Amino acid sequence: MELTWYGHSTWHVTVDETDLLIDPFFDNPKTDTDPEELDPDYVLLTHGHADHIGDVDRYEGTTLVATPEVVGYCQDTFGEFDAVGGMGMNLGGTVEIGDAFVTMHRADHTNGMETGYGATGGMPGGFVISDTKPTQVSDEESTTFYHAGDTGLMTEMRDVIGPFLEPDAAALPVGDHFTMGPMQAAVAVDWLDLDYAFPMHYDTFPPIEIETEDFVKEVKGVGSDTEVVVLDGDESFDL
Repeated sequence: MELTWYGHSTWHVTVDETDLLIDPFFDNPKTDTDPEELDPDYVLLTHGHADHIGDVDRYEGTTLVATPEVVGYCQDTFGEFDAVGGMGMNLGGTVEIGDAFVTMHRADHTNGMETGYGATGGMPGGFVISDTKPTQVSDEESTTFYHAGDTGLMTEMRDVIGPFLEPDAAALPVGDHFTMGPMQAAVAVDWLDLDYAFPMHYDTFPPIEIETEDFVKEVKGVGSDTEVVVLDGDESFDL
């Protein structure tokens, strides 16, 4: 599984022959990539805020993986899109898309569309992406990546996502103000029992500018031996 961070919450995930793009928003200071350089098989949207769907119109004709509310909004606003399952998916569900299995889990956040916050996209989410279908039987051979979306710290990370979905690595928001900051994100790292943790959703706007070293220190402070990997924008990591 190859992971590439394009700044903010935008990730490209390759599972065998399947390319997934999560929360396309390239108007951020960490990336020099033209969004039209990418040709994903599927575009995954955690929620409908403008800094997570800002470039979805560049991928007209692709298949969206999101709640039915977010899919419908994008279809009405940005162009013609297919939806996984014909209607989108929802929290707790797992879909098989190409070589990947994607499970949607809740995120503690809001979900007004664009910046007017008049339309609701339902509960925001995050995605657990694996090369095998999740079951109650632990599979040490599987590789699993958790994109937490925009979220605060929540006990589902400790009680459900960590022990049952078993992510090897997670991208966690650390910018504070709108999401977790370094301290609470470090608790999430500990609860999830990760091999690798990637900070995201920081330095895009003044309110979320941080020192990533603070996150590294907080992870050590909770007693976790998880490796914090601070990627540069447009940098990849083989998981």
